[in-house]
Order: sequence, then structure tokens, then C-alpha cells
Amino acid sequence: MHKDWITIADTLSAGMKPLRGGIGDTMQAFSALAAAATKGGALDAKTKELLAVAISIAARCDGCIAFHTKAALRLGVTREELMETVGIALYMGGGPSLIYGTQCLEAYDQWVAEQSAGSAAE
Repeated sequence: MHKDWITIADTLSAGMKPLRGGIGDTMQAFSALAAAATKGGALDAKTKELLAVAISIAARCDGCIAFHTKAALRLGVTREELMETVGIALYMGGGPSLIYGTQCLEAYDQWVAEQSAGSAAE
């Protein structure tokens, strides 16, 4: 394991709390933008989340990979669908996307393991 994607997401979430207090209107507007952009329409929410994953990889954003991979899993994305999304990101982003695509797959596997552990504990 190269990175702990769950900790990355948790750390960033905690780091965003002061922003919510300091620039609440801006953060609310960003949340509204996210909700509007990801709402199902001509493209369903799952497809839109896979687009966000591909852009996260091509943009080389660790936090984006952590958040969007988790969201994709919640929407029912399979490992095979994620792999094809990594392929598109690689096509669009070249060699650096190969590295971040590998990390995205690692993040997905960590979220699946956490989800499985949570189900086993219930």
C-alpha cells in the first residue's frame, strides 16, 4: 500500500471545517454546485462520478481521487468500471495518469475493504 486513502479523505474533511466557518457562503455555494453538477440528468449520477474520477486522475489530485473514488463506490461502481475509467484517464493524461490511475485503484480497494469490514461488524 502506498497511500492511506481513507486517512487522506478524513484529514481533508477535517481541514475543510475551518473553511466552512470562515467562508461559509462560498463553501455552501461550492456544495450547491457539486449537488447540481452530480445530479442525474442526461447522464446518471454514477456516470458523472466516473467522469470526476477520470478528471481527478488526469489532474493528479490525491484528495479528489480519495473523495470521488469513495463516492463512486457508494453509487455502485464496480472494479471493472473503475478500471475502464482509469483507461480513459490514461488516454487523456498520459504517463502521469498511469501513476495516479494505479493509486486510484488502490483507493478503490481500500474503500471496498473498509465497507466490507463495516458490514462484517454489523
